[in-house]
Amino acid sequence: MSKQWLCSVVTTACVLATTPLGADTLKVVTDPSFVPFEMMDPATGRMTGFDMDILAAVAARAGFDYSVSTMDFNGIIPSLQTGNVDLAIAGITITAERRAIIDFSTPYYDSGLRILVREDDDRVHRIDDLEGLLVGTKLGSTSYDFLLSELGDSHGVVAYPDSHEMFNALMAGDVDAVLFDAPNVGFFARNRGEGHVKTVGPLYQGQQYGIAFRKDSDWLHEVNSALEEIRRDGTYRAIYEKWFDSLPEGR
Repeated sequence: MSKQWLCSVVTTACVLATTPLGADTLKVVTDPSFVPFEMMDPATGRMTGFDMDILAAVAARAGFDYSVSTMDFNGIIPSLQTGNVDLAIAGITITAERRAIIDFSTPYYDSGLRILVREDDDRVHRIDDLEGLLVGTKLGSTSYDFLLSELGDSHGVVAYPDSHEMFNALMAGDVDAVLFDAPNVGFFARNRGEGHVKTVGPLYQGQQYGIAFRKDSDWLHEVNSALEEIRRDGTYRAIYEKWFDSLPEGR
């Protein structure tokens, strides 16, 4: 059973929901393993991260409360399609294929894909160097699709249901490299993987993340307005610099 929190736009705190959801309490789903965008705080048992801070700031300005539940990434878009949830925020890349079945907010984060290898491995410098190696990535992600297009087939591509398993496989030597979203890869390399792994090569496939909605959601306009407002008033910059390096110029 997935956990669910009821979140207040006044305090931005989340508690386990024990009462029926109100008319303006939106059902939000996220993936608990996309560090540092969303992750479980072991001290509190609550979701935290860049996306959770963005969600709280947007909800406060758009005028809704929300409950948060978690699931594997590959289940998120189907849940939106069936109407089981109202919106999703989980580092979801905006693509034409996804736009055909769900709606997206204006982009709130610029990203791309990056290669991660073990610290002592000097074989890999670019995507072409992954030929003939075992490469880990995340099931249902754009990095998986990119690997298939670049390497020609699925041979050598190992897909994991969450990023923890993917990174653990690299550390254990079960795969030779990982290709995944640059901020997630960079955060792992600077923290738990420090001294054991390194990022290599350029940024591939410039991507943008959006807040995802079921088709024709009544909240899309309000959320877009809220995203514009938090960029204007400095809230976005403060949240960005809390979790990453300084905000790039022009963002």
